[in-house]
Amino acid sequence: MYPAFSIIAFTTLSGAGYGLLTVAAVAALAGGGGGAPWAVVLGLAFALIALGLVASVHHLGRPERAWRALSQWRSSWLSREAVAALASFAAGLPFAALALAGGSRPAIVVLAALTALAALATVVATAMIYASLRPIPAWHNRWVVPAYLAYAAATGALLATATLRAFAVPAQLTGWVAAAALVLCAAIKCAYWRQLDAAHPVATAESATGLGAFGEVRLLDAPHTAANYVTREMGFRVVRAHARALRRAVLWAGLVLPLALVVADLALGGAVALAAAAALLALAGAVVERWLFFAEARHVVSLYYGARRV
Repeated sequence: MYPAFSIIAFTTLSGAGYGLLTVAAVAALAGGGGGAPWAVVLGLAFALIALGLVASVHHLGRPERAWRALSQWRSSWLSREAVAALASFAAGLPFAALALAGGSRPAIVVLAALTALAALATVVATAMIYASLRPIPAWHNRWVVPAYLAYAAATGALLATATLRAFAVPAQLTGWVAAAALVLCAAIKCAYWRQLDAAHPVATAESATGLGAFGEVRLLDAPHTAANYVTREMGFRVVRAHARALRRAVLWAGLVLPLALVVADLALGGAVALAAAAALLALAGAVVERWLFFAEARHVVSLYYGARRV
């Protein structure tokens, strides 16, 4: 698939935003989450979510019709994502207001729980948009949803840790959550790539055309004389050597190095530079990981445009 920048920005930014919002909600449930540091955390979370939503609307062919996404929640994961995103704001904004103003504790607990559930549901719905697509084997994969959740947790916890460190507020818990999430991300991505490389083709040119009984099927002439949506969006190919190099960059620069930095921050008892560097590296790694997620995916329709197998 063609890795459009808008969809990469959307999934990366919104994932980090919802992860950060979930961290703030869980902190409130644990009895914390007040004061200026958490005001910045919540503000950053909503800003990232808003930027992600703007990027997602920009990705639509007809952005002015984005409101219609809300109408198909019974059958569409895209619509469910939109509903869950609105629920995150509906619960998250009053939660933030009450938590920062020192409002009623029972109300804060209820709103915090609803906010965390809605934020996690949004991330799951985003992942399911891709995981539910059977024509794209690389996405119709059991590791896709866990990967989205793990990346949201890792980037959100790292951003929370860096923000709290900037205010000289203890951030041991968020730091260890970030470290655990980074380890989980690495394990999931390694399992995903291993399964992707070992997977047998789900379709070939012969099975797609039904002409396998006559022998090998090959393309004589392209279906179109000019590029179209299918060739632009569905037929993108990434060189295997480049893909492997980018996988190593995601694993070592985007996950292992941030893990080492956040552990060093925890060992030193608080180092803003280390926490900030870990968050920025993890976000950069998430961008590359998301680019690979789209670039390595191939739609079965590419079999009609010269691909041998998918």
